Order: sequence, then structure tokens, then C-alpha cells
Amino acid sequence: MNSLVVNEIFHSIQGESSQAGFPCVFVRLTACNLRCTWCDTEYAFYEGTRMSVAEVLERVETFRCRLVEVTGGEPLLQAGAFELLAALCDRGYDVMLETSGAVSIAPVDPRVRRIVDVKCPGSGMSDRNFWGNIAELRQTDELKFVLRDRADFDWAVARIRDLDLTSRCPLIFSPVFGELEPVLLAGWILESRVPVRMQLQMHKYVWEPLARGV
Repeated sequence: MNSLVVNEIFHSIQGESSQAGFPCVFVRLTACNLRCTWCDTEYAFYEGTRMSVAEVLERVETFRCRLVEVTGGEPLLQAGAFELLAALCDRGYDVMLETSGAVSIAPVDPRVRRIVDVKCPGSGMSDRNFWGNIAELRQTDELKFVLRDRADFDWAVARIRDLDLTSRCPLIFSPVFGELEPVLLAGWILESRVPVRMQLQMHKYVWEPLARGV
């Protein structure tokens, strides 16, 4: 089995995606190839402990929770992540992957629900989007746009229309916490008629100020 550098494993409430509000085990892997301006997990860039896939599975089992998310950083930078995702599915977990959208999702086990970011200009990383992922999307996946301002919103709406993303999978718009007021984003969505799901990062409202492992 491959090994992984793991930043943290913890049990919390899922704060994002269509599964927001459900108890979830998070496996956060170390390393990221992006540096988004609004990143809230910079501690995952370098910190971590090497663990075997078997050790990660054993730790996940202790929480007795069927929903598991593998996240980062960028989890797909580690070859062992693909083995871990498949192994979690083999054990009957409902498995989610949170990925930056800068790495191909093609090798990910098809049983995994993939939450794929689309980096908007406000992140400083929009030139790193791997657009080849669009063709890989299924209706069980989700595309997430994190928006910093109106310019990001307009850019995201243009991408949705240009690429016909509404036919691919559910779409999520999320404001950068503390930078874009949710009421503004709600108004823009209603005005534009764009068929997206607005999402707030629930965990930040429950456990603010943020602490690691929540």
C-alpha cells in the first residue's frame, strides 16, 4: 500500500457542498500547488505526518461515521490519495473528494463524489484551472465557485454559460468568508437567474473564530 502525508483527521459537521450539515470525517492531506489569496488552510501546505493507507483507514473507523471527505491542501498531488479513496469506497463509506480543480480528476474512483473548485480571478489562481476536468464531470459531482466580489460573480456566470456547465452537474456559489457579504451574493443570484446553489461555509459560522480540526 502507498503511504500519505496527512495533515489532520477529524470528525466535524460538513460545512460545504450538498452534504452540508451532516456529520463527516475529514482526512486532510498535506501539500498544495496553488496559493489562493483567500486560503484558510495554509497550515496544510507543509505540516503533516506520514501514514500508511491502512493506518488512515483504521483512524477513520474510530469515528463510526459513514460520510468521509478527503481534502487538503490539494489531495490529488499524492499518489496514495487514489488508493485511499478507492479503499474507503470498498469499505462502504459515502466518500467525497474536495479538489482545487487544478489537477485531473480522471483517475479518481467513479464511486467518489467529487467537489471540484473553479478558481475565479479573485483567487489569483484562475490561470491554473484544468478545464479538461469539465468533460469528466458526472451528475453526482459538484462544481464550486468561491467568489470574492462582483467581478468574480460575473466571471463565473460567463463560464457557466460559455461551457454549458448547468448540464454537467450541480453548481455552487460561495462567498469568501469575511470579504463578500452573503446578502449581496444572494441578490446577484436572484437578479441573474443563474441556476446555482448558494452556500455559506457552515463550519465557520458554528466554530468562529476558526480552530483546526473542527
